Amino acid sequence: MSLTVPSSLLRAAESGSVADEEFVACVRDSLPYAWQTVSRVAAALESSNAEFADNEVPPPGEAERGQLLRALASDAIRSSLERHFGVRLAFQNCHRVAAFRPSAVDSDTYRRFVSTRGQLLNQSPELRNC
Repeated sequence: MSLTVPSSLLRAAESGSVADEEFVACVRDSLPYAWQTVSRVAAALESSNAEFADNEVPPPGEAERGQLLRALASDAIRSSLERHFGVRLAFQNCHRVAAFRPSAVDSDTYRRFVSTRGQLLNQSPELRNC
């Protein structure tokens, strides 16, 4: 799953740096399912007092699953989403995206979520193919 990069943005990248807002707009337009998922968990976190908010609903198809994997596996995309939404993202399996408050990265809850134990406990037979 690649980004659809407008020619003007590509020219800007070739001649120098690109503003975060321009890159985030490219991500939003190229990976709409990933954008919606991250937007939703970030909004849920912002509107609550919880330590984190997460998505536990599997994507409707392989294209959407690919978008999540693309967005969260790329350091540039993931970090730009984190800056844009003001959250720290964590990811398990093929769809469990969580948004944490940046200050929570030192918390036990965050450490449990991103631990190998947390990953193993989040496995289930129906998710093993993702």
